[in-house]
Amino acid sequence: MSRLSRRIFLENAAAASLVFGSRSVAGFMPALPQEQDASRHNQENLAHLPLTTPEPQLNALALQGFVDALPLPETIRPAQSRLSVTMREINVSLHYDLPPAKLWTYAAGDGRRGGVSLNPLSPVIELRKGEPAQIEWVNLLPERHLFTIDRSLRGCGPGIPDVRAAVHVHGARTRSKDDGYPEDWYVSGQSRVCRYPMQQDAAMLWYHDHAMGLNRLNIYAGLAGMVLVRDHAEDALGLPHGPYEVPLILYDRILTRSGQLLYPTSGNPVHSWVSEFSGDALCVNGKVRPFFDVKPMLYRFRILNAANSRFYSLSLTGQRTFQQIGSDQGLLSAPVAMQKLILAPGERADLLLDFRGLAGQKIHLQTGVQQMLEFRVSSRPEPRRPQTRFPTALRPVTRIDTAAAITTRRITLNEYQDKAGNPTVMLLNRKYWHDAVTETVRLNTIEIWEFINLTADTHPMHIHLVRFQILDRRSFDRFDYLMYGRMRYTGNQETPPPQELGWKDVVQCPGGMVTRIVVRFEGFAGRYLYHCHILEHEANDMMRPLEIVY
Repeated sequence: MSRLSRRIFLENAAAASLVFGSRSVAGFMPALPQEQDASRHNQENLAHLPLTTPEPQLNALALQGFVDALPLPETIRPAQSRLSVTMREINVSLHYDLPPAKLWTYAAGDGRRGGVSLNPLSPVIELRKGEPAQIEWVNLLPERHLFTIDRSLRGCGPGIPDVRAAVHVHGARTRSKDDGYPEDWYVSGQSRVCRYPMQQDAAMLWYHDHAMGLNRLNIYAGLAGMVLVRDHAEDALGLPHGPYEVPLILYDRILTRSGQLLYPTSGNPVHSWVSEFSGDALCVNGKVRPFFDVKPMLYRFRILNAANSRFYSLSLTGQRTFQQIGSDQGLLSAPVAMQKLILAPGERADLLLDFRGLAGQKIHLQTGVQQMLEFRVSSRPEPRRPQTRFPTALRPVTRIDTAAAITTRRITLNEYQDKAGNPTVMLLNRKYWHDAVTETVRLNTIEIWEFINLTADTHPMHIHLVRFQILDRRSFDRFDYLMYGRMRYTGNQETPPPQELGWKDVVQCPGGMVTRIVVRFEGFAGRYLYHCHILEHEANDMMRPLEIVY
């Protein structure tokens, strides 16, 4: 019996040890409960593939932790509704004991005119509801890529430039021509001007590369940053702000012994793609396991999972409680007290951490058992000042009336393998990207989408342009569905936990379950897309066009 996959588990590994799991060829295993550690989801690289690397790999777990201060990105705002952001190559060390690594990043300013920011982190772009913005995205990247390009992937064939870019503001409600469509890429020396109407509530969005077949490598090189949308309703809550509102961008990397980024290949000269990625260098804001000095006060942390494939199982040492106040598309209706949060690629979380009463202590943010960030609470008492109040109510979230839905769509999540059990392609509804559009929806209508996951992985599904609400999840018999095309449920409907009851644009779809969402397609007509946000999956071909019509 061949194997569907065997992957290297990093999340709950002690020190540098690796734990291996297995699955059957058909992938018929019980769905993974949401509360299980993220390592049980998609935390692994393909162990059975002959992964190759150009030079020896560094054991990043052996690096001393918490020797680098947490870097903070600069915040930029449009001037007269305009902004320029440049993609460029830089050299910066990821750890105190490592030499500078070659990375790609976004920089504030127009690099063609020389005035770009020297901050190595992509800037936080701050926008306001009701204030339209125009951003020119300038590509000044080198003509040669940092990593091996798989020419067999769609959009990467012979004759296509190695380095291309298409910036997508994830979660933005904008016209399709400004959305960063994967095929609307451009090369070094060119730019695109995109307009963002800002007809949406306060939320934490993010921007990243979306070039066809290449964004898994471009984002891995560093092309990702955060967008904060503000509005008066959020302002009135008096949440922590200024130095007490901190962006945290999480991702993992593999490093060479010389401190450079390393992205593995399968060893196949024709199809070098690997189906998932997981690294042992856990980075926060561009540093491996940094520390952050905090005061004994209430802080707001805006957290983005910008990893290629890794799911983070976030908690604080000592099983301390934190409050989640927002998700992908803005504030929840009320804070949710939590001790663990599973965050999929592309998802965001808005958290309140209270350091009052913890003067002089060290608290760690961890994923599974691996510590990622050390909070060092100052022992100096704060001067008397009005303390930020802890909110009990945030923003009403009106549930979409499912009775108003004009249709229910079933979308299957499929994985196909070669004779050895190696995944070779990921599809939605058994369709490739280039196949004719099958999801055509009418503007200003409501639909229910059912993601039927026939694989063993949890897939984070993202729909461009819109926000949605999660309805429920329910296990089903995959064998019956695959063999006879009939849906036989094997469990009760599971309503989403409180932190998933807000507005979302990414939904975790566990293996062997039907995940239902309800969507109001509002904003603009045009061609958009939906896809799995595991970057390796969407590159090969778990991504489909979506047509919104009048």
